[in-house]
Amino acid sequence: MKTLDKIPTGKIERASQLVRTGIKVGGNYVAYYGEKMVNPKLNKDKLNENNAEDIYDGLKNLKGSALKVAQMLSMDKSIMPQQYVDKFSLSQFSVPPLSAPLVRKTFKKYLGHYPEDLFDTFTADAVNAASIGQVHKATKDGNVLAVKIQYPGVADSISSDLALVKPFAIRMFNIKGKDSDKYFKEVEDKLLEETDYILELKQSIEVSQWCQKIAHLRFPKYYEELSSEKILTMEWIDGEHLSEFAAHNEDREKGDVLGQALWDFYMYQMHHLRQVHADPHPGNFLIDKDFNLVAIDFGCIKQVPESFYVPYFELAKPEVIGNAKLFNEKLYELEILRSDDSKEEIEYFTKLFHDLLSLFTKPFHGDYFDFSDSEFFGQIAAMGEDFAKDTQLRKMNGNRGSKHFLYINRTFFGLYNLLHDLKARVDTVAYQKYIE
Repeated sequence: MKTLDKIPTGKIERASQLVRTGIKVGGNYVAYYGEKMVNPKLNKDKLNENNAEDIYDGLKNLKGSALKVAQMLSMDKSIMPQQYVDKFSLSQFSVPPLSAPLVRKTFKKYLGHYPEDLFDTFTADAVNAASIGQVHKATKDGNVLAVKIQYPGVADSISSDLALVKPFAIRMFNIKGKDSDKYFKEVEDKLLEETDYILELKQSIEVSQWCQKIAHLRFPKYYEELSSEKILTMEWIDGEHLSEFAAHNEDREKGDVLGQALWDFYMYQMHHLRQVHADPHPGNFLIDKDFNLVAIDFGCIKQVPESFYVPYFELAKPEVIGNAKLFNEKLYELEILRSDDSKEEIEYFTKLFHDLLSLFTKPFHGDYFDFSDSEFFGQIAAMGEDFAKDTQLRKMNGNRGSKHFLYINRTFFGLYNLLHDLKARVDTVAYQKYIE
């Protein structure tokens, strides 16, 4: 794979790249509608494929938050055309890496030594590369290590990248008023946290200690003396990415065991620690040779305040969803309904969220759930399509919900999709034994 000697970091340079990408996408639409005139039965598969490829090609050299957005979108298979999911999912662990000279320069700047001076061996070529950093394999004192290196300038470009994206997001989600700033601030703060490897080191050690008692769950060992704000060193663990394992696994029992470990891990964090690994994509989980789930990359940890946690999980209870008065109260507590809403908006969003939550919270309605259920995921996909086509929704004020929804909903969408990939059948209350 081609390596990069430089990553655009200036606002104008990065904006120019996005503009060039936009021009390519515009050309794809012109070509599509030209063909559509000749062939009225033409569908959008080829258009989606071309757009996904051009957008990904434009973002992969920018790295950072621009590419992170593509990664986040690839996790939600229910609202993105499959062509986008397939292409954007590459951003999870397969993008052009930094060149060897740039890697050496980063080591010298942040650890004071070149990699060959710190390790017994160090692979010049990255083993994999994602949106914010890339991983190299190394050895030291008989230990095999994974060394994650952050791309230069990533943290500095986050604010300018989000400023470029903001006008499009406001139009796409019909967000109105000054309250929209809270959502963009939440994203900016979490992305900045992901560029702080000292914070990630602390979070990685803490979570691995707190959750080590969960069966069939494994964490790497971390090396503080070989880490810095832009370099993170941990134990190398051989294994397949979860999506790769799921693609060939035909043993339902193994899928169940791994899925149970994944569910227990997330429920223990959510219900006991009140914080959660909020980046559940396949590149952050490995399956080792003993069929343990290996959790890596704790750069994105979302704290869950009690004021959000309580009403959020009360809405997962059938007795609350079925009680109009209680349901309405929780919608206000979670800022889904607002004091300045019109009667039309109250009626519309109450029904919309009642339908949505009645479906999305089904895994919490009993002691067991089968995540291989294609009907459940088909209903979620169909609901996403209905929202996309709903002209009334576009007329409403899109400022809906607490800022905490952004990463908590992202977490559950990602978790559900991983469990679906594993075809896991899960005991939904088994995690409680680890709390007790």
